[in-house]
Amino acid sequence: MLAHMRIALVVAAIAFTYQAIPANAQTAARVSNATVTDWSSFRGPEHQGVASSKNLPLTWSSSENVAWKVALPGPGASSPIVSGEHIYVTCYSGFFVPGEEGGSQENLKRHLLCLDRSSGKSVWEKVVPAKLPEEERIRDHGFAANTPAADRDMVICFFGKTGVFAFDHSGKQLWTADVGSKTHGWGTAASPVIYGDLIFINASVESESLFALDRKTGREVWKAQGIKEAWNTPVVVQNVDGKPELIVATQGSIQSFDPKSGKQLWTCATDITWYMVPSVVAHEGIVYCLGGRSGVASLAVRTGGSGDVTKSHRLWTSFKGSNVTSPVFLDGNLYWMNDNQQIAFCADAKTGELHYEQRMNRAGQVYASALLAGDRVYYLTREGKTFVVAARPEFEQLAVNDLKDGSLFNGSMAVDGDRLLIRSDKFLYAIGK
Repeated sequence: MLAHMRIALVVAAIAFTYQAIPANAQTAARVSNATVTDWSSFRGPEHQGVASSKNLPLTWSSSENVAWKVALPGPGASSPIVSGEHIYVTCYSGFFVPGEEGGSQENLKRHLLCLDRSSGKSVWEKVVPAKLPEEERIRDHGFAANTPAADRDMVICFFGKTGVFAFDHSGKQLWTADVGSKTHGWGTAASPVIYGDLIFINASVESESLFALDRKTGREVWKAQGIKEAWNTPVVVQNVDGKPELIVATQGSIQSFDPKSGKQLWTCATDITWYMVPSVVAHEGIVYCLGGRSGVASLAVRTGGSGDVTKSHRLWTSFKGSNVTSPVFLDGNLYWMNDNQQIAFCADAKTGELHYEQRMNRAGQVYASALLAGDRVYYLTREGKTFVVAARPEFEQLAVNDLKDGSLFNGSMAVDGDRLLIRSDKFLYAIGK
C-alpha cells in the first residue's frame, strides 16, 4: 500500500510540474525534447526569438560585462545554441575566409565546436570536409550560416550539399544524410528543426525540397518539392484549431504542411516577388511574415485553412518589412529592424499599421534577427553594435553597446540563462556576469 502511495505521489508531482509549465514551453518540450531553459536551436526552442530570462544584461562593451570570450577557428553566420552543459557553434575554414589570402576549395572545412557552458573552454571539435565542387564565393556570410539544433541525445548540423550530420553529445557521428547537391551564390542558410522523431530540413538551395528525416537514422520520411528561393528556417506553429502546422515561406507564397505526413495543407500568396529569408513568427494561430526589398514586404495569415487561402485567410499586407531579419511578437505588436535601412519598426499585429519607424543612429547593416527578453528588444548590427529598445509601441532607446572586433557579426544572438551569446567571425562572447 505504501509503495502504491509513493508511486501515486510521484505521478501527481510530475503532472503538476508539467501543468505548471506555460503552454508555449510545453510546446517547446514536445518539439525538441530539450529542456525549456535551453536555447537549443535557431531563435530558441520555439524559433520565435523570445528569451524566458528577464535579467539579460542591458549594457556591455569589449571590456565591460563580458563573462568570457573565445577565439573561433573561422568565420560563420550561424548562431550559437545551448544544450545541457554545452554550447555549440559552427564555423568554416580553408577557403574564402575574410581577411585571409590564399585558400582553395580542397581545403574548405566546416567545424562544429562543443564548448563548456560555464567557461567557454573547448570540450571537443569535429571537422567536416566539404563535398566538392562548392561555389567559388559566397556573398557576405560564407559557408557556415546554418545554425545547429540539439536535443537531449544529439546535435544536428546542416552543411548544404555536404549534407546533414548528427553527432551525440560526446562528438560521435551517428549518421549523415544527403538532401541535394545544388549550390547558390548566396549560400545556404536554413537551420534544422527537431520535432519529436523527425528533423525538418529546408533544402531549397540544394534540391528545392523540404525534407522530414528520421531523427534516429537520418532516413527520408517524406519530401515536399517546389520549395523555391527559400532561405528561412521552417517553424512548427499551433493553428487556430490547436493542431500543428509546419510553415515555410517561399518566393511568392507561404506554404503550410502537416508535420507528420508532409501533406500540403494550404498556400497563401505573399505578393512579395523576392526570395524569402526571414523566418515567420506566430501567435494564437496567426502567422506573421517579413520579406523582400521593395513592394509588399510583410503580411499576416490565419492558419487552419485548406488549399489557396489568399482571399479567405490573408489578413493584411504592408510595404514595411525586412529582407533578412526576422521579427518578434509581444502584446499584439511586431518588432523588427530592417537589414539595410537602419530603421527599427513597431507594427500593430492586427492591422499591420505602424506605431513607429525610427531611424537608428549609425546602425549600419543588420543580418541578425530581433531578440525579445522581458520588456526589451535587442538588435545586433553587422559591426557589433547592439541597440536595446523598449518593447512597447512608443519608441525608447535604452542602450547602445559596442563589441567591434574588426570582423562581422552576422549570426543572431542566443541566450544562456541570464547571459547573451554573441558570435562574430573571430570570437564567441558570453555577455553577463
